[in-house]
Amino acid sequence: MTDMLVAQRRERLISELEASGGLKVTSLAARLGVSRATVRRDLVDLETEGLVTRVRGGAMVATPRTEGQQAQPRQAVEPSGALSQAAPPEDGCVLGLLVPSATYYYPRVVAGVQAVAAARGARVVISLSHYAQDNEAERLEELGASGASGLLVASPGGHTLPPETYDQLRATGLPFVLMERQPDDPFAPCEFVATDHQQGAFAAVRHFVELGHESVALFTNGSPTAALLREGYEAAVRRLDLAPGGPVLDSGRPTLGSTEAARYYDRFIEECLAEHTKAALVHSDHDAIELMRRLRLRGLRTPEDLALIAYDDEIASLADVPLTAMAPPKHELGEQAARMLLDRLGAPDPQAVPVRQLLLQPCLNIRSSCGTVPRD
Repeated sequence: MTDMLVAQRRERLISELEASGGLKVTSLAARLGVSRATVRRDLVDLETEGLVTRVRGGAMVATPRTEGQQAQPRQAVEPSGALSQAAPPEDGCVLGLLVPSATYYYPRVVAGVQAVAAARGARVVISLSHYAQDNEAERLEELGASGASGLLVASPGGHTLPPETYDQLRATGLPFVLMERQPDDPFAPCEFVATDHQQGAFAAVRHFVELGHESVALFTNGSPTAALLREGYEAAVRRLDLAPGGPVLDSGRPTLGSTEAARYYDRFIEECLAEHTKAALVHSDHDAIELMRRLRLRGLRTPEDLALIAYDDEIASLADVPLTAMAPPKHELGEQAARMLLDRLGAPDPQAVPVRQLLLQPCLNIRSSCGTVPRD
């Protein structure tokens, strides 16, 4: 029994690190409800197995190994947005990487970039925009000054790249690939790799229909992804002949755990009860977990009274009732973007390489919250 508990604790420890990119021992101990000494022992064993990399005061998840390779740690990202430094590879190829966050969604994207860069002898330098569009030009200039051969860019703001940012990227004179972004002009000769969030929402609703639901609700949190999820949801309602009137609510991103957020969850539950809707797609994991808690306070259960599918799959598996979730392929997205850029940089004639635009579909990870048997 003790061995099973240890295995479960270490699985959750890795999940916490994957969701955040890296945490201090004190934070991990608080989240898992164990002593710091226990966490340190677990980290030593997990590092020996190549699953995590210990850093001063904490740890981060190691980049997944390819066959025959030792695990590589994720590249540390300074909170200030400063560029990370490393010895250049022999061929001198440097990938400049601009992302808006080092703690949510993007750590796995960065890990995918690093895995491909390491395998192909390239170096990665990273800059953070912190979701601030007003410093984006400065960050791009910093990456250029760092000796970047090409750029991988996830700009702040929505999933559509503003024309001015596209012009700034072209003005650098460097090849670039957008990540989770597409140009405002659909005819622009611009390379990108992005998640097809509309397809993800459609697939989630379709799964509910396959389980027998005739009405499905949608809860979103005001993020840039919300509009894309609504497009996919509305397409599913039309094409799958769902009953109209399923509740649709966007909370506008109130502070998590606030009274305002609780009001939105309660309002959504009331609307689902009034419309006899017993299934909901919820973005994000945090919102799905909080919504589940508000259901419990009313004496309602998941999935019996309201089946849930979360969208993001950052911490969905850690919920009291593990959440079925649509998981954007973050690691694969980083890998594909890095390959796309390195292929162009390594071509004898980069201008002869066709412009590539790639959409990746999210994966449905089935657990308990949707009312079906979890997959092994």
